[in-house]
This record gives sequence, C-alpha cells and structure tokens, in this order.
Amino acid sequence: MNNKTTERLLAATQDIWEGYLNHPFVHGIADGSLDIQKFRFYLLQDYVYLFDYAKVFAQGVVKSRDPEIMRVFATSVANILGGEMNIHRSYMSRLGITEEDAERVKPSLNNESYTSYMRAVAAEEGPAEIMAAVLSCALSYEYIAKWIVANYPNADQHEFYGEWVQGYASEDYAAENRKLVAYMERLSEGYTESQLTRLIDIFVACSRYESMFWDMAWNEAM
Repeated sequence: MNNKTTERLLAATQDIWEGYLNHPFVHGIADGSLDIQKFRFYLLQDYVYLFDYAKVFAQGVVKSRDPEIMRVFATSVANILGGEMNIHRSYMSRLGITEEDAERVKPSLNNESYTSYMRAVAAEEGPAEIMAAVLSCALSYEYIAKWIVANYPNADQHEFYGEWVQGYASEDYAAENRKLVAYMERLSEGYTESQLTRLIDIFVACSRYESMFWDMAWNEAM
C-alpha cells in the first residue's frame, strides 16, 4: 500500500512523537510507577475528550458523499463510543467512578482547546482534513503502546496499567488504524501541494495538542 500522504504527516511530526516516548507520564505507565491519582485525572479528561473526538468523526459522515467513506467514519464513531471507551469504563469501575461522575467532569483548558480545534476543522473543511485531525490521536496511542511493549516486556501484564497497554498495542486497534490510514490516502489522492501542506499543518497541530495533553495529565492542570 502506498501511504505517501501519511508518511509525510509522520515525518513532519517525528520530533513531537519522540517527545511522547520521553514523557514522564508515559514512562510511568511503562514501568508501573505512575501515581494512580495522575492516571485518574487523565482518565476522566480523556473520557470527556472522546465524546468530542467522536463528534469529529461524525462530521466526516456529514461531509462525505461516498457511502463507503461515510461508513468508515460511522464505524469509527461506534468504535470510540463502544470500544475504546470500554477501556475507560473498566478503569472507572476499578476506581469507583460512575459514568454520571465522569460526565460531570469539566474539561481542562487544554482539553477544550484541543477538541475545539478539531471540531473547527471538521465544521469548516472536508473529509481529508477531518481524517488528518483525528489520525494523530489514533496513531500516536498505538505508537506509544507498541514502544512500551517493545521496551518494557512485562508492561502489558502490570496489574493496573497492563489493560491500557494491551488495549492500544492490540492487533484489533492496529487493524482499525490501518483502515484509517488507507482512507487518508484515498481521500487525499490528487491533492495539490498546497492542499497537502494544509493536511500536514492540521496533523502537526493535533500532534502538539497530544503532547500538551500528556503535560496536562502529568501536572493535573485544569
């Protein structure tokens, strides 16, 4: 498969993504040393984030004319609300947090800024730009989890953080990401250099927001 567009997106954010691997929050998950209170803060902020993230995919359904592309975006909405959120719900149960408790959580300023940016892209631009906005989160979590597994072989067996690592390092998660990449390529086929530059700008911005999200979680910053 020719992943030319995605390769350009990843090349433009290589330094940012390397920073994820050096982040103390990520290292805390990897070696099991992360303070559970920090993870609790992260979990609740990410839970709130995922609702807006799903809305960005939903805009892809609205903006698409090709039924196949519509189905891809619609399936992603279902996967987020019924799949990825299951990881969060499992942890919430273990931490004694109800869904009602979680839904009352106020998003941090960084969280709100990130989702507002993605939703603005989704409202104002087309399916390819929407895909560029959502890909950073989807792909970077796989990237981080697989790095953890490769460098901390027992991380996926940790009694608390192992479930998080397993979920994002799983073949099922990777398979869904491969589908998103394939459609990124399809949606950007025939794009001019100016249009490709716009996709890169969106992907870079969202990658920077991902970095800030890890900072927010580590510092428990509202």
